[in-house]
Amino acid sequence: MSAIDKLIEWWDPIAALRRRSAREALASYESAERTRYRKARRSDRSINDLVQSSAVATRAQIRYLERNHDLARGVLRTLVNNTIGPAGIGIEPQPRLADGSIATDYASALREAWQDWQRHPEVTARLRWPQVQRLVARTWMRDGEAFAQDVIGKLPSLEHGTRVPYSIELLEPDMVPLDYDDEARGVRQGIERDSWGRARAYWVHKSHPSERLAMINARDLKRVPAERMMQVATIDRIGQLRGMSEFASILARLDDLKDYEESERIAAKIAARLTAYVRKGTPDMFDPNRDAAARDADGNLLPRDLRLEAGTIVDGLSVGEEIGLIDSKRPNPNLVMWRQGQLRAIAAGVGVSYSSSAKDYNGTYSAQRQELVEQWVNYATLTDEFAGMFVRPVWETFVRVADLSGVVRMPAGMRPDMADDALCIGQSMPWIDPLKEAKAWQELTRAGFATEVEVMRKRGANPRDVLDQLAEFRRDARARDLVLSSDAATDLAPAVHVAPPEDDLADTIARVTRAE
Repeated sequence: MSAIDKLIEWWDPIAALRRRSAREALASYESAERTRYRKARRSDRSINDLVQSSAVATRAQIRYLERNHDLARGVLRTLVNNTIGPAGIGIEPQPRLADGSIATDYASALREAWQDWQRHPEVTARLRWPQVQRLVARTWMRDGEAFAQDVIGKLPSLEHGTRVPYSIELLEPDMVPLDYDDEARGVRQGIERDSWGRARAYWVHKSHPSERLAMINARDLKRVPAERMMQVATIDRIGQLRGMSEFASILARLDDLKDYEESERIAAKIAARLTAYVRKGTPDMFDPNRDAAARDADGNLLPRDLRLEAGTIVDGLSVGEEIGLIDSKRPNPNLVMWRQGQLRAIAAGVGVSYSSSAKDYNGTYSAQRQELVEQWVNYATLTDEFAGMFVRPVWETFVRVADLSGVVRMPAGMRPDMADDALCIGQSMPWIDPLKEAKAWQELTRAGFATEVEVMRKRGANPRDVLDQLAEFRRDARARDLVLSSDAATDLAPAVHVAPPEDDLADTIARVTRAE
């Protein structure tokens, strides 16, 4: 308090209180004030401290839910499948010469070597390239991050199994310890950085830490230079080093939903097993000497055997007794509506569509398309992030190793920084009504607002593969003296042959389309 405030408080405490209240109202946001109606959650901890204290526990919880909760597993699978797709994120080489033109022969050779490499891209030789992408993306979205190490050149203990001597080693986030810090080396959370915060190296466990009983020390770690490591991570704040799970904000809701559904399921099973009870009536109606036939030889009453079966008639009730049925109110008729509300919140939090997560596809064509269009932006963003953090670095290393190993030499006159130019082709947005979508693209193409190449890529196809398939199919058909309906409709059939290599791709596709 200033001297004036103290003087006013001494002279008129009420005025001093009003003065202080006015100053506080002007100096802060209402949302930042803590009241008895609203909690003001504040934390001045850095993002790296928050991740270090919570990432491992969050990772363990979502892994448990993935194993044991069908909804959590379904949401994760939906995220991965829509981000990566069944064939993975494709690569279309676009290496350019010094004059800016595409080196077609070099691109073709790279494409052929890339097809061979995709059979065994990782060190265990168990996974194909699309499987590798889906596994890395699954680890990234579930655990918050994933790592991969480049293994290049001939090694006595490793057989690459491909023409290009290059493989990748996939690593879970557990392999890079969150709790390993070394201030002298500039290591924070297992990442060694320079003064600008750029990673110089990663410190990696030599074996999985959960498979060892002994305490972990620095001798159990190996230093991997940053140029040989890839980190796919969810980064939410500037300066964040390690990733946090995409499911962090919805874990409590998922866990509660699992517990509630399990309780409702058990209650419904118990309700199905409960049958009835005998209501005795008032005490004055009770006759202790009822039914002498219901006594044993010593005169003791025998318990009555009331078994309910289909069509059972109960005629052994005493005076005042009646059969009552137990109504457990299960299954709960409100469960479906409540569950749908929770699933919508879960879908919004993790970034999937409600229809996909709940497998509820009720709605009109317009509503479904609007949901798909809005949701696809999120999938496309995830695809772009994954391609930038993993797919493109792998391709750039592949091109460099292919040149250095002599498998695919870089042609003369090409700048090295232009050799690895390529298009990353992600999952295409599916069509809800193929007829309407096809007509729309046809009109756009005819009007010149879109190209055949764009349509093919939107459908997830490689334009060059489409050209090769068209040419091969028509050549085979003519060799068998077959006339296609599209050939019979025009006189341009003889013009549809394999396009010469020097022809531009877009012009060739346009000619083929006009001929058809």
